Amino acid sequence: MVSGLGKGITSASLAFLLKSRGFVVTLVKCDMYLNIDAGTIRPQEHGEVFVTHDGIETDEDLGHYERFIHENLRRQNYITTGQIYQEVIRRERAFEYEGEDVEAIPHITDEIVRRIRLAGTTHKADIVIVELGGTVGEYQNGIFYEATRILRLKHPKDLIHVHVTYLPYLEHLGELKSKPAQTSVKILNGLGIQPEIIIARSEKKIDKKRLERLALFCNIRPEHIFMNPNVDTIYKVPLIFHAQNHHLASSCLQLLSLKNGKHKNMKAWKELAVRATKVWSKTVRIAMVGKYFVTGEYELLDSYVSVIEAVKHAAWKTGVNVEFSWIDSERIEKEGTKVLKGHDGIVVPQGWGSRGTEGKIQAITYAREKKVPYLGLCFGMQMATIEYARNVLHLQKANTTEADPNTPHPVIHVMPHQKEYLEKKQYGGTIRLGAWPCIVKPGSTLEKAYLEHGKVKNAPWHQPNPVSDSSIQKKQSVVYERHRHRYEFNNEYKEQFEKSGFIFSGTSPDGQLVEAIELKKHPFFVGTQFHPEYISRPLTPHPLFVSFLKALLK
Repeated sequence: MVSGLGKGITSASLAFLLKSRGFVVTLVKCDMYLNIDAGTIRPQEHGEVFVTHDGIETDEDLGHYERFIHENLRRQNYITTGQIYQEVIRRERAFEYEGEDVEAIPHITDEIVRRIRLAGTTHKADIVIVELGGTVGEYQNGIFYEATRILRLKHPKDLIHVHVTYLPYLEHLGELKSKPAQTSVKILNGLGIQPEIIIARSEKKIDKKRLERLALFCNIRPEHIFMNPNVDTIYKVPLIFHAQNHHLASSCLQLLSLKNGKHKNMKAWKELAVRATKVWSKTVRIAMVGKYFVTGEYELLDSYVSVIEAVKHAAWKTGVNVEFSWIDSERIEKEGTKVLKGHDGIVVPQGWGSRGTEGKIQAITYAREKKVPYLGLCFGMQMATIEYARNVLHLQKANTTEADPNTPHPVIHVMPHQKEYLEKKQYGGTIRLGAWPCIVKPGSTLEKAYLEHGKVKNAPWHQPNPVSDSSIQKKQSVVYERHRHRYEFNNEYKEQFEKSGFIFSGTSPDGQLVEAIELKKHPFFVGTQFHPEYISRPLTPHPLFVSFLKALLK
């Protein structure tokens, strides 16, 4: 009904509940953009770009899916309008339609259905949950709704529609209003779709009177309306659905004529929800120094949602409260590092381009000199390398060629095979993506983190990319981490860095790519070229974030 309402968390929660009943479940996110993937969209525009193990840049909702069902998803789990039209036009040019007129119906709708089925077969799923992005009534969404209508028409017992709608609370009246929800259902009816289930998002719980009114005017049974009020942690949502009279999973299974078994493996999730809302005796303050917070007159946190969730996962395991400060790096450029005082740790997350880089470097100088625990992620590792080059190695004007193509000391430079892509302006989907093996240096802070906190069965950092060579996975010093970058440490400076005590604690198996760096004689100073936040999950926090928080407690 509105963007950001909670369709992703609802989908992930339903998947969790169905999986706990013993079903194999996978999820598909349909983005209505003409982009082929999310890789070229500004974070302020679309939120965080989430990268899968097999290397596709997707919507942030796939991150929520993975965190709730504790599984690696693949490129088949993400569909955009651009992908659909690209494939249909490719087939038309290859004469695969054998001279037919190529039309929105049936050719576009058939391709949407084919992609949904492909996700199911790829994961050998019993049930596929498809999240249609955007809002009802938008022009660009219509073809996806039409595809599901046709699919329902052909397979009436195999598909149900779940509508996530909104009941605003008007504070000056002191009541929830159901009319907007009624209107959105009428729009769906006009598209030939009658939802079987309604998920009612609201600030407060729905009373019986409004529930009955919603059921009457939306032509739906009252027991098929489920409340989804605001909660203090998203990981409570599956438990809220499960606690309501007819159970969301049970209702879906009944409508799909599937066997309704008992929930299993709920204990760990219930314990997680308790830890996620517990007030601990100790609190740490973390400064998140980024550049994608501000959009217009508003500040958004969606650009770094995986980092935020990863810190939370580690905090619940460690038993500590976390207070975040969102600090725009351009603010540091204007006001200096005084805004960092009073923080126990500093995180510099991912980023692109030259804007705000000097503010990030100033923050890293502060962390290094003041012995404040520091964690640099991707761009944060590169900025830490530049800071060290300038202020310890005295390489004046050292930089990344991304920010300054004419720097006399390009300690970070474009990966050699990436130059051709840049020259041809082939930006989309060409960077280093997905899970790649990393050899961890013995005795390093990085190794200590994995050894102390990473010995988890089926942990994603032990799982190779399904489309890459996995022949080295038996080596104990190897982890698999996800990447999203085009620039890399320049090995011409490697010897100079190492002589000064700079530690390269993670490299590619051939030693050519630097994957992680750290400093000696510092409570915690680690930078990773990879993105550990992508594979942190509430029940299996990433070991690097756990180690970071433990350093803050010290």
